[in-house]
Amino acid sequence: MAEVMTKTIRDESTASAFWGAVNTFCALDDVHVIADAPVGCYNLVGVAVMDYTDAIPYLENLTPTSLTEKEIGSSGSTGRLQEIIRELQPEGKRLLVVSSAESEMIGSNHTAMLKQHYPDIHFFNSNSLGENEWTGRDRALAWLCTTFIEEGPAPPVEPGTVSIIGPTYGCFNSPSDLAEIKRLIAGCGLKVQHVYPFASSLEEIAELRKSEVVVVMYKEFGQQAAELLGRPFIQAPFGLKETGNFIEELGRLTGREEEAAMFIREEKATTLKPVWDLWRGPQSEWFPTVRFGVAADATYAEGLKRFLADEMGMQCLFCHTSPETDNNKLRESLQKEQPQFMFGRMPDKIYLAELDAKTRFIPAGFPGPIVRRALGTPFMGHAGTVYLLQEIVNALYDTLFNFLPISRSAPEPIRNEPEVPWTAEANKVLETIVSKAPFISQISFGRELRKKAEALALKEGHTTVTPELLQRLG
Repeated sequence: MAEVMTKTIRDESTASAFWGAVNTFCALDDVHVIADAPVGCYNLVGVAVMDYTDAIPYLENLTPTSLTEKEIGSSGSTGRLQEIIRELQPEGKRLLVVSSAESEMIGSNHTAMLKQHYPDIHFFNSNSLGENEWTGRDRALAWLCTTFIEEGPAPPVEPGTVSIIGPTYGCFNSPSDLAEIKRLIAGCGLKVQHVYPFASSLEEIAELRKSEVVVVMYKEFGQQAAELLGRPFIQAPFGLKETGNFIEELGRLTGREEEAAMFIREEKATTLKPVWDLWRGPQSEWFPTVRFGVAADATYAEGLKRFLADEMGMQCLFCHTSPETDNNKLRESLQKEQPQFMFGRMPDKIYLAELDAKTRFIPAGFPGPIVRRALGTPFMGHAGTVYLLQEIVNALYDTLFNFLPISRSAPEPIRNEPEVPWTAEANKVLETIVSKAPFISQISFGRELRKKAEALALKEGHTTVTPELLQRLG
């Protein structure tokens, strides 16, 4: 009999497509979403996630059908759905019905009923059981385009206009990165026409086709919708080279090559000057010694690796970009070799705490109780390069401070403890252990470990420090 292999993924970083759909649709200001979900099952989407990431109390335009055992076991949710529709219709917003995992399991597809009785209300099957959050967002954005853009010839393009696709609720650092992309677009003399779905409405979806260029914020979702619009689109940039290429491409696609070239020259003299100053200063000597790891969604993981490793010369120990990162393997990576910096999610911070690692954790993705609403913390674009380098250099200074000797009011008593000799094998094991610690902290870490090993040897009456004794220190 063939052995059945199973794969366990700890602390899944992405939620289901139901979350993705709700976070996408609720971002539209003229929409009210009806979640066909059991009592309480919508709370994490509508309350907790919003509280601890986007810093809003709850989604006011989200109402559940609140399925009970009765609806799930026999009657279905159609009756309850019709009651909610009658309650919400006077509000004047467009209603969208979204399935959840539970409603999908009992086959609650309301398309036919809505078409017959409420033709202006549409049903979106989120495929909650079969897709992750990012796939759900991508399909939700494309569905909005195909559902609310009427067939026919495209409207005339408005020269000099750009629309942005991607920013939705629950996206890490979205407000700040969006502000940076808007700044880059304006720097080329172009106008941001729409931000979809943020700051947009259903009525404005068709207007997206009037944009001369479309910018897609994230690699995980948005491309499908951009293709449906039939307009040229480009990806939002990370790092120095990508951002320069982004500005040049904006100029080429809009016939504003001269404005784009002038803007790049201005950026080098203004926004990017701190990067150049750091590169010429003594801080740059640290860059080749900096070792970092990344566990985030592809946009941020790959962007951080390209900028910090490929452009700044830092060492990337590992880069996990999958929406279903195998966190067991990630934890093993952290155990084998600890980076100085870990750009990651709350699960990664927990793993570092379990390992008592000296690594500096920098949030780079959800899940995690981390609010990112300020506009001055971008990762993308030229401003992102400045912010990221500033954070790293400041953290390096902080690391050095933590290893400085502390002046005490009274000298420590002199200990007359005998020195404990080390075997050659124990010294080699110590060197191996220390080499895995962040570079700047290696001297202090090695000294501390040596003291602990000698104290343990004296306590237990050993005459030498051996590899076995060192291993017991963890």
